[in-house]
Amino acid sequence: MTVHVVTDSTADIPLEQAEASGITIVPLTVFFGDDAYSDNVELDNAGFYQKLQESKTLPRTSQPSPAAFQAAYTHLIEAGATGILSVHLSSGLSGTYQSACTARDTLDEQLKTVPIEVVDSQSISAGMSHAILQAAEKTREGVGLAEIKAYVVSEQTRSHILAVLDTLEYVKRGGRIGGARALLGNMLSVKPIVSLKDGAVVPVEQPRTRSKAYARIAQLVKEMEPLEYLAIAESNDEVGSQLASVLQTVYHKEIPRYKLGAVLGTHTGPGTVAIAAITMPKS
Repeated sequence: MTVHVVTDSTADIPLEQAEASGITIVPLTVFFGDDAYSDNVELDNAGFYQKLQESKTLPRTSQPSPAAFQAAYTHLIEAGATGILSVHLSSGLSGTYQSACTARDTLDEQLKTVPIEVVDSQSISAGMSHAILQAAEKTREGVGLAEIKAYVVSEQTRSHILAVLDTLEYVKRGGRIGGARALLGNMLSVKPIVSLKDGAVVPVEQPRTRSKAYARIAQLVKEMEPLEYLAIAESNDEVGSQLASVLQTVYHKEIPRYKLGAVLGTHTGPGTVAIAAITMPKS
């Protein structure tokens, strides 16, 4: 059985790594005014954050169309796929998951003989990339579609995201404020720690400085142990290195670091750094 994995660009998996792992990435689109860029294809991490800081207006983001997913699914099926697992960012943050479902449901009848499982990760960035990379590894081992899907769904229930923002301004402007609205009164005087719940940004705590925020993140990571996996998603090298050095005082394994892409960066702003922690399965 030949199962293939599809995801979107908000997983923040580098294109070279995705290609080496046999993962198909369908990109979202970022608009600066009338200029459109394919996320992580035509606009990389450094280029995006430079534009974001220079732009007078907040960029817009757009989910892939069902046609884009259909093209990806059709290509894989015609290349011999006997099953497809399509894993995407939280449906509470984007219509990408729904686009993928629509694409699957409206494929030509002769292509529907190949099963396509579409999974709402309820996460984003490094919070879903580990499960996707592991799924791709399982396809190379010949594991079946149902078992791989079950693994991904199980891991996502154990996945936690914590992010430190320079400001809530971008979350506010992007309309993803959710339960974090209560923080707005202190927006300029804190380095808020936020998380995701039901696809919306929710407050965790409100440290006054970045160093205090990083120390608190390390403490929260320690409280989550035992961990199966820990990764950093960074808007730039400086904040990623700072957080990594603090985390290494409590976590002594390797900490992979990924670049936060344009879609998430649009809604969190420059200076954002996040961790994705996956706890060990309960015995």
